[in-house]
Amino acid sequence: MPLALKAPISNQLLDSLPVKMRTEIYKMCESVELTFGTILCEPEQPIKYAYFPITGFISLVAIVENHQPLEVGLIGNEGMLGVTLALGMPQAPMRALVQGSGTALRISAGHLRQALQSSPLLAKKFNMYVYLLLVQMANMTACIHFHGIESRLARWLLMTQDRTYANRLHLTQSFLADMLGVRRSGVTVAAGALQNRNLIHYSRGEITILDRKGLEVVACRCYQIMQVEYQQLFNTK
Repeated sequence: MPLALKAPISNQLLDSLPVKMRTEIYKMCESVELTFGTILCEPEQPIKYAYFPITGFISLVAIVENHQPLEVGLIGNEGMLGVTLALGMPQAPMRALVQGSGTALRISAGHLRQALQSSPLLAKKFNMYVYLLLVQMANMTACIHFHGIESRLARWLLMTQDRTYANRLHLTQSFLADMLGVRRSGVTVAAGALQNRNLIHYSRGEITILDRKGLEVVACRCYQIMQVEYQQLFNTK
């Protein structure tokens, strides 16, 4: 079994800020626990807090009447929840649900607005992250429509491991079906195919990633596109 990815001790988006600016943001934040299943915001409701995940991760979920919720975005320690405040939008655009327990830094909407008003550079960096989220959501939406379940599952497992820093994931068939927008039977077939190739081990809701490089080969190109976008964001001053 490969070694787990090294867990972070900070948030990459905050780390990409100049030291003085980052220090000022930290002073406004408090450390909180992200608990699996917690809904952090709902569509059209005021955003009370923005979150900078460190070890947990958050799903952005589209709600469609008479259908199961569908994941259209993932936020881990590479980004933040509540970035639409940088656009002057006080309401949440969609549901945000904790899918991976862990820790995060939390800042009130008022304090974040204050920081944005006093720093055009901060606003610029957050606007760049808005662009990244748009790219991610566009890719995931197209992925759901055009790509096969096996490659989509590989992509989702890679994105999840990037945010959990763990090789073993507790993921039921029902959960994966909702996240991928498919039937449970489709998850069974796709997971079985990945297991037959010795890329994962799947048993009773537990998935162990055995071969990350192999998953990267199977995953659709959407995963590589997002990796490039992340690097551009963090390398831009």
